[in-house]
Amino acid sequence: MKANKIIPVREQIADVLRADIISGELAANTKLNEQQLAERFGVSRGPIRDVLLKLTKEGLLVSKNNIGSSVSAPLTHDMQKLSVDLRRKIEEYAAKHLEKTLLDKDVEALEEIIERMQGHFDREEFTELTMADIEFHQYYVKLAGGEDLVNLWYPIVMRMRMNYKRIETSQELVDEHRDILEALKARDSKAAIAAIRKNIK
Repeated sequence: MKANKIIPVREQIADVLRADIISGELAANTKLNEQQLAERFGVSRGPIRDVLLKLTKEGLLVSKNNIGSSVSAPLTHDMQKLSVDLRRKIEEYAAKHLEKTLLDKDVEALEEIIERMQGHFDREEFTELTMADIEFHQYYVKLAGGEDLVNLWYPIVMRMRMNYKRIETSQELVDEHRDILEALKARDSKAAIAAIRKNIK
């Protein structure tokens, strides 16, 4: 049985705000008030500042001197297209690297994430499904290239998610992740790359 992971308060707050932004609950250009957030989460303004800085680095917020932080606007069509291309290149690199290095325990971890994705989809928990989707890709990106590769990949993905419309419409999303995993399990990087290209659009 897995031990429950203790998540630091700052990361818990960041997770909630990420979900609020990705779900659209916090709309584009919404200003975030440090004091109001501190009261909402029952913390001082210090941790809130840290979280806002983190989300700014991830591309979800824009921060301006003397104005504060606000939710980023979704990417333009051209920028979204560029983001898709960049993200595919990173994940294709990861798939090639993992052809010879993927372990059985990693396959099990990815299978567990897909099970959670299916559960979220069945319960129509679309924000949670999005976060599990990101977790799936992040797992194998980190496996292939560590924090350096994740740091290149993560801000691209988070901005792309602000434009994300596929999640509420189709079981295909979960099945596409199964296809990626089956190809990775088979140590077939060409099939994994084809599955990744089909999923990232």
